[in-house]
Amino acid sequence: MFYRVFRAFVLSIFKVVFRVRVFGYEHVPPKGVYIVAPSHRSILDIPFAAYITRRRIRFMAKQELFTTWIGRRFFGALAAIPVNRESTDRSALRAAQAALTDGEPVGVFPEGTRSPGPVLGDMHDGAAYLALKHGVPIIPVGIGGSEEIMAPGKLLPRIRRVVVVIGAPIAPPDWSQGARRRADISQLTQTLRVQLQECFDDARAKVGVSAPAEVRQSS
Repeated sequence: MFYRVFRAFVLSIFKVVFRVRVFGYEHVPPKGVYIVAPSHRSILDIPFAAYITRRRIRFMAKQELFTTWIGRRFFGALAAIPVNRESTDRSALRAAQAALTDGEPVGVFPEGTRSPGPVLGDMHDGAAYLALKHGVPIIPVGIGGSEEIMAPGKLLPRIRRVVVVIGAPIAPPDWSQGARRRADISQLTQTLRVQLQECFDDARAKVGVSAPAEVRQSS
């Protein structure tokens, strides 16, 4: 209940302040579970990614957000999953798997942390691993304009338009045979990188911050 109320309140304000537009709602499965994989340029990307569905998304978030009493209460009420980014956090993976088993979508930022610029940073395999293990699709979500709201070193946000582009679901290969698991994970991560970059480029273009051609080609 807290998630739904908080989501409705915050997203209503963001809709007006940041003039948020969302493209690709038709790509979000109407039922069942899936992995939400957004680009990550701002601390505000969690609420921007939450525009894709009214269902609760169990976002994986850095454990530093849970170090204070307020953080533990607030992010705990949002059902966020704390992650230790310094190592392979198996407890976080188990919590994400439990959420999928319970029928809830899980949000994973494939870049792991915020990365500046028009080209995606190094990709982690967490989203691909969960998708393959549970046989669920990955939904790439490009968020354009969020980096310009909270630039590094700035204390106050700037008002900028934001566009969210939802890509077509990426279906994982059949893992029932149990073969080539590491290769399958790497290949799915690479597929996610390509499709998420396309969504990110599209979102940036729609919001008016498209990348120079030479930068896009290098990605």
